[in-house]
Amino acid sequence: MDFEEVMDLVARTFEVAGVTILVVGAIAAVVRAVTKRSKGREFYKSVRTDFGHTLLLGLEVLVAADIVKTVAVDSTLESVAILGILVVVRTLLSISLDAEIDGVWPWRRRRVEMEESQALRR
Repeated sequence: MDFEEVMDLVARTFEVAGVTILVVGAIAAVVRAVTKRSKGREFYKSVRTDFGHTLLLGLEVLVAADIVKTVAVDSTLESVAILGILVVVRTLLSISLDAEIDGVWPWRRRRVEMEESQALRR
């Protein structure tokens, strides 16, 4: 096996891991909500939050797969441009998912946590 074949295998392994994370995470989110005996809106919120975290992790693993594939296997200008677009789209998706799950933008989280901490001290 040469270097490109090994890196292609590594990239495919990351892809399989990313998809596995998404599938197992979706099932686990539903199972967790069912075992909590959640109903209606609470069930929806529980599944949405748990699967949102899984989706973020899965996206990060898939980005890693794209980076390995582009850098080590297919280093053309076109593949680098496609990687750039994928990373931007997935990053924006990750930020919006994170904000949706936590209810606050990632760059405001620390301030909100500090404000909540100060409010509890009073």
